Amino acid sequence: MVIVTTIRREVLTLPAAQLGPDNPLPPLRLLHEVHRIDDRDREELPRDMARQAGYEPLRSLLPVRVRDGYGRTREPRPVDALVLDNGRLRATVLPGLGGRVASLLHRPTGRELLYRNPVFQPANFALNGAWYSGGIEWNIGATGHTTLSCAPLHAARVPAPDGGEMLRLWEWERLRDLPFQIDLWLPRHSDFLYVGVRVRNPHERPAPLYWWSNTAVPEERRVLAPAGEAWYFGHEHRLRRVPVPCYEGIDRSHPLNSPYAADYFYEPDGDRRRWIAALDTGGHGLVQTSTDLLRGRKLFVWGSSGGGRRWQEWLTEPGTGGYCEIQAGLARTQLEHVRLDARSEVSWLEAYGPLDAAPEGPSWAAVVDGAEARLEAALPRDGVDAAHAAWKPHADTEPGEILATGSGWGALEVLRADFKLPGTPFDDSTLGEAQEPWLHLLRSGSLPEPRRVRPPGETLVAQPWRDMLETAPATPLTEYHLGVAQWHAGDVAQAVRSWERALDLAPSLWPLLRCLAVADREAGNHERAADRYADAFDDLCRERRDNGDRWTAATAALAREAIEALLAVGRDDQARAVWERLHPAVRERGRFRLLQARLLLAQGQPEEARDVFRASFEVADLREGAEDIGRLWARLSDEPLPAHYDFRMRPQES
Repeated sequence: MVIVTTIRREVLTLPAAQLGPDNPLPPLRLLHEVHRIDDRDREELPRDMARQAGYEPLRSLLPVRVRDGYGRTREPRPVDALVLDNGRLRATVLPGLGGRVASLLHRPTGRELLYRNPVFQPANFALNGAWYSGGIEWNIGATGHTTLSCAPLHAARVPAPDGGEMLRLWEWERLRDLPFQIDLWLPRHSDFLYVGVRVRNPHERPAPLYWWSNTAVPEERRVLAPAGEAWYFGHEHRLRRVPVPCYEGIDRSHPLNSPYAADYFYEPDGDRRRWIAALDTGGHGLVQTSTDLLRGRKLFVWGSSGGGRRWQEWLTEPGTGGYCEIQAGLARTQLEHVRLDARSEVSWLEAYGPLDAAPEGPSWAAVVDGAEARLEAALPRDGVDAAHAAWKPHADTEPGEILATGSGWGALEVLRADFKLPGTPFDDSTLGEAQEPWLHLLRSGSLPEPRRVRPPGETLVAQPWRDMLETAPATPLTEYHLGVAQWHAGDVAQAVRSWERALDLAPSLWPLLRCLAVADREAGNHERAADRYADAFDDLCRERRDNGDRWTAATAALAREAIEALLAVGRDDQARAVWERLHPAVRERGRFRLLQARLLLAQGQPEEARDVFRASFEVADLREGAEDIGRLWARLSDEPLPAHYDFRMRPQES
């Protein structure tokens, strides 16, 4: 019987938290950044690594918004999925959640090759906030988890190189302004999922490019890669070369052996084949391989310390089991970005499938050589290169049936510049409410006045849009958006002038005052920043129209920033007044319970602050690497930090 590869729709029902509304305040500053290199290490890096580590780091998250509206209440909810099946592998893809491959099942053995998270629980790990664990994710943009982690991608059927069907995913990555596509297919009778990736730069200028494919696997496995050394990076921000597999007397190829969360970026041995595998004690597991362009390989571990175990529980259901990540990227480390020349493109092919090999042996080299030989027998290296060559002519094939729809931002860019992007249509039909004012600016030269009072929409910051804002009629709304675009470009003085000009005529002052407050904080003028935050919050409270999602999100976001700014200058009474004007449901959120404890301590009530901890709270948007809870507890008590508050990811200083 001939088994034909199929792509079908499916609806999964998962215990899932709601994503909630995005934060309407433009992210003028980066979120807490954990991926930075200590200056002491930069001079010791190889020249190409040092150059790429310093190439075009992000200045802000603009034009993307922060996604922090989620909570931790999980209920059964439907999740749309697309399932590829060739009778040997079954791949389940979530197009509405970043195109994540949530499951890869090897049908002959019944083995799940990935770590499959049984819940959908957003957490603050993506560059812009919401992210979730499990499966295979596609990270593009800048160092960290992509801003598309919990966003919808376009999806469609496309003819595959072997005459069957493949699933195409595509979107416009907004941090770097680059369109990309991911083609997934299961060749007939194959035990490997093939993934063809293409990123295009349609602009007249070069662009920084970042890509890491990130695969979650159960952490009880041993991770193998063809390397004798790795670049170790932990939350101490030190990057240094270490031996593989043993470092400081510990075999780090077993993820649970590492005491703390850490990255191990493998230094590939010469021109050896690019691959990484994770095998259980019986020698069964997953292997990922690729064409040589995808150079980097990495192991991420949570570690065995209390903080690492707590994060594992935080991201799923208790008792589910932990995971580690095996990854593949364009550079040696995730701290680097590579150059994509103007009007050029880059592509490669990845393959994911089962591997049976001995996980232990007389030496690391013998184990790696044995696994590589088994991989070569299952999927030869030249077979991967041939599959890439066979796929490339199909990359431009126009999609057939549309299976899912992403954002309208790509369609807007195509309209603006008349880009020709065969294979990835950004159709006018995808334009929506968020793009409407910018479409009006493009066609008429002016931004439309809002029809009703509400928080301002998203700002576009690329130079062509900034130029249009410069020449548009200088309405308060235009000046607001122009200031945000100027800030993103690094022209702080002009941004401040634009926001100040708008104050005289603006019907809504709080968005401008908040931007000016951020500028004051960045300039070290903390007292004036606190004044402006207080005034902004007063204005917002007068203006807000209801308790709907948009106004509640704006109020919560501005209140959080205002409270922190007021506490920073010792104005705890004003900070308390802001907290008390929040809706009761917002005050009950974990983030604001933590702020309440800070307020109580600042006002000389440590016992009441300890009561907040005793009553228990969960900060849903706690940031990876953040130590706010532990630092506050240390000011309140000499007792050890309770385990359910312990999210520390590095050794604590004595």
